[in-house]
Amino acid sequence: MKQLSTVLNGVLLVAVNILFLSSCTNTGNQQASVANNAQADAVFPVAYINTDSLLLNYTFAKEVNEQLMGQEEASRADFNEKAKVFQQDAVEFQRKVQNNGFLSMERAQKEQQRLAKAEQDLAQLNQQLTNALMQEQDKLNRQLRDTLMNFLDEYAKAHPYKIILSNTLGDNVLYAAEGVDITAEVTEALNARHAASK
Repeated sequence: MKQLSTVLNGVLLVAVNILFLSSCTNTGNQQASVANNAQADAVFPVAYINTDSLLLNYTFAKEVNEQLMGQEEASRADFNEKAKVFQQDAVEFQRKVQNNGFLSMERAQKEQQRLAKAEQDLAQLNQQLTNALMQEQDKLNRQLRDTLMNFLDEYAKAHPYKIILSNTLGDNVLYAAEGVDITAEVTEALNARHAASK
């Protein structure tokens, strides 16, 4: 009986030791996990900017957009004026052909060739205006991007961020803790910087 009691006490002692070690290991793992998370937060802080909101509220972006729209309207007005003149000439040519308004067939052919050349010139003008507008848009977009990237380079040095993401229409960031969206702060700083540069 005494031997059974000793064996039970030994088993009980081993069980208590196992529970104690297990408890210490879990506490150690939890503390290590908390320490690792804190270290990860300290080493790798992330923020994001809602790009749509930034572009709607950043003064320079609005100015760039207005400038581009103005150029597009001017190009469209120029093209539409020339297209209207061509259309009138084509209608007049059709009217003369139907009413035998040309003195000779040779004269009608020359007018038809002139109209064909005018139509080709009009198509080329449309392509040139489109290309010029695309180049201007590309140039302005690069200026806007450079402005933003230069600002964020300085901004990140003054803040703890290692990565600043772009979030457009809620595509990239599905969840973010409070304080990770820095759009308003960045927009305000960019607008102040732009106003000071004028």
